[in-house]
Amino acid sequence: MRSSNPVLASLPAKGQATNYYGDYQQAPTGLDGFAPAPVSTERPMTVDDVVTKTGIVLAIIVALAAVNFGIALVSPALSMGLTAVGAIGGLVTVLIATFGKKFGSAPVALVYAAFEGLFVGGISVLFSGFLVGGNNAGAMIGQAVLGTLGVFLGMLYAYKTGAVKVTPRFTKILTGAMIGVLVLALGNFMLAILGVSNVLRDGGPIAIIFSLVCIGLAAMSFLQDFDVAEKLIRQGAPSKLAWGVALGLAVTLVWLYTEILRLLSYFSNR
Repeated sequence: MRSSNPVLASLPAKGQATNYYGDYQQAPTGLDGFAPAPVSTERPMTVDDVVTKTGIVLAIIVALAAVNFGIALVSPALSMGLTAVGAIGGLVTVLIATFGKKFGSAPVALVYAAFEGLFVGGISVLFSGFLVGGNNAGAMIGQAVLGTLGVFLGMLYAYKTGAVKVTPRFTKILTGAMIGVLVLALGNFMLAILGVSNVLRDGGPIAIIFSLVCIGLAAMSFLQDFDVAEKLIRQGAPSKLAWGVALGLAVTLVWLYTEILRLLSYFSNR
């Protein structure tokens, strides 16, 4: 089974030779499209590995976000510059992890966390209206954090109880929907640059609906992230691949947080 998450989608396909699990010629048939780990001297991945690595990545994101938020109080221009660096750097890092076959690379995951921390800190300042005297800026950020955590835990519960099944059909529909949203977002971005329209991000009814759709897709993406992690653990994948799972979860979490904060900002500005 493939994932719509760009990081997790770089996992090896069934029956293909890969060096993620060590040196060997042919990967035997695995569960749902993933190549299982052959006999290896490396310790197999566990749930604790995923939790620990994800915790490290998120801790770096939070720490750097706090740093950039603090910088914004002293030098807004510098903070916005760091935010742009974080956004571009985070995107480049994800592309490297995806197309450079760096799934499971600790340096890639940690570098991404550093970039995204700068981005999250700056975008929190912008969307909350903190620098323009937003009275509810702190509360808005807190609500976005709680909302993100709530969605994450809710999707984890839905996955563990089997309320929603991650099937090939589910993956195809989710992937198609995410591609559609990406195309719309890019088109809207280009129109906004040209000064024509920014209907998807102007805070109007269409923008609210678009943000709700993005939040829904991000929530559904967690189910795929959990599914990939579970299959890797069941197949005895090397413990280092927990860094790849952590990176994939961080990508989804940042996307969800950003969309929730953006949605809250629409209502705050009314």
